[in-house]
Amino acid sequence: MKALITGSAGFIGSHLASALFERGHTIVLVDIVNGHDARDLFRDDETRYDAVFHCAAVAPHRSAIDNSPATVGAGCLELDAAMFAWAARTKPGRVVYFSSSAAYPIALQSQGLAVRLGEGHIRLDAPERPDAIYGEVKLMGERLAQAYRAQGGSVTVVRPFSGYGQDQSPDFPFAAFAQRARRREDPFTIWGDGTQVRDWIHVDDVVGAVLAAVEQDVDGPVNLGTGVGTSMTDLAKLFAAEAGYGPAFDYRTDAPAGVAHRVCVPYLMESFYVPEVSIEEGVRRALA
Repeated sequence: MKALITGSAGFIGSHLASALFERGHTIVLVDIVNGHDARDLFRDDETRYDAVFHCAAVAPHRSAIDNSPATVGAGCLELDAAMFAWAARTKPGRVVYFSSSAAYPIALQSQGLAVRLGEGHIRLDAPERPDAIYGEVKLMGERLAQAYRAQGGSVTVVRPFSGYGQDQSPDFPFAAFAQRARRREDPFTIWGDGTQVRDWIHVDDVVGAVLAAVEQDVDGPVNLGTGVGTSMTDLAKLFAAEAGYGPAFDYRTDAPAGVAHRVCVPYLMESFYVPEVSIEEGVRRALA
């Protein structure tokens, strides 16, 4: 297989690249941090790829989403629109579009509801308000994917929940917590009140599920998650216990914290891939 990965120097993109390389595929890597802007490729390149993994995005972490919404939203929308226009022209074998759990209605993610989010909770013909402009952009990306499919294109839409791993940027909470635990910080800082619940899925399982979906021609949309919720405070406690100390927790309620509860129904994913790495094992790997 000849595959293109955009955003190949990013967290998900770099892990996908490693997995595809290990499987013997030919891969073309494009990332702006390495001097290769995906928008230039989409404008000029006429190569037909067997698979395209579109991971390129602009700062998709909580701080940027809340504090620089125009930059994040406009940048991601530009990349997604250019990619689908290019795909319609060059007709790759299959496109993988990385949507996001941010596309789900925020009304279902409020304090006290504890709704597990299934793929059917998003109706592209009548979408409810998602999480910030970033969620709006991901909804538009899914609608572009729908239009591309209607024109005969093959596209897999995935909705990752809280992906994590030991080499993730500290702009994301899991990696930030790992750094604090390594330094044995006391007090241990947590953004928000600590009750925010997330569905943590290890990057190895994100990659494993994506490749299984491509191999089995799964169109999706499909949630990538475990169906298990862990609060920010409980995650901090796991890190502290693994690091062997008992800090106090400093809750920064003025910092960006996101929605109260975001956990998926993973049944569709589990029909072709079952996650292997628990959050406890992920914490152990991060501090090993």
